[in-house]
Amino acid sequence: MENLYHKPIKHFTFDGIIKNDAAIGRLRQELVRLKSIEMCELGYVQRLDIDPQFTIKYNSEKDYYEFTLTVYGTFVGKTRALWTLGIDGTTLVPTLKNKLSELSQGQASQSNRK
Repeated sequence: MENLYHKPIKHFTFDGIIKNDAAIGRLRQELVRLKSIEMCELGYVQRLDIDPQFTIKYNSEKDYYEFTLTVYGTFVGKTRALWTLGIDGTTLVPTLKNKLSELSQGQASQSNRK
């Protein structure tokens, strides 16, 4: 098994505006989820042992909140990233153990129908 301790950690940052303060908590969770999907497409998985950073500042002149979200990830490759939820310390956390077999079974059943 490869050593994940010394793999570089990259930060993925997203800046934006939130106009409704009631949506801040929900949007924070959704933005972390979307950033994790973007990271996965690049071959990175989220570092679960490093909390995402979410800073927010109210702009009273324009009546909205400005935010910056930073999620930390490590490169594991595009294929492995599809099947990995994240990295906790030095352990890869799989999304679902049976996801690969489910996908294989689904493709086999589709080819049998044709």
